[in-house]
Amino acid sequence: MRASHHLSCLCAAALVSGAALAQSTRPGLWEIENKVGGSPEIDQAMAQMQQQMASMPPAQRKMMEDMLAAQGVKMGQGSGGGVAMQVCITPEMAARQQLPTQTEGDCTTKIGSRSGNTMKVSFTCTNPPSSGEGTYTFRGDTGYDMDMQVHSQQNGKPSTMTVKGSGRWLAADCGKVKPIALPKGK
Repeated sequence: MRASHHLSCLCAAALVSGAALAQSTRPGLWEIENKVGGSPEIDQAMAQMQQQMASMPPAQRKMMEDMLAAQGVKMGQGSGGGVAMQVCITPEMAARQQLPTQTEGDCTTKIGSRSGNTMKVSFTCTNPPSSGEGTYTFRGDTGYDMDMQVHSQQNGKPSTMTVKGSGRWLAADCGKVKPIALPKGK
């Protein structure tokens, strides 16, 4: 399996993480951490992707970090072998429950049932073609935990990944992390 495919699916899951923050969000700098698993092949591909990112020449790493920063994302290694990214949620975004999302294709997120501090979410994306469903458990307006199943096709065969994630508010000031530009019309 290609590591880039898993990164794309991980990003799709992160988008749903951003949508889940809409229940109750404190503006400022957030760290979103996700770990993809589901099979030995997926675990191996994720480890390979992280190794490739760690062994990038400094100039290439800086170029990638600058490209992500221009889009409003600061990405790095998370705890427990996951991927962490920092995003900035402006006060206006929090007030409108409009959150930063970054997509390469067309993704639709649906908020399902809510009960207490738990919310069900599902999504469908066209690039890469994938779908998923998951549960979020909120810890007030400064954190959440997430369990997600992501379904896609790999080499013409169905593939299911698990994504375990969390989000936590870091600070009121986003520092150098700029808000992600929201798509027009949203």
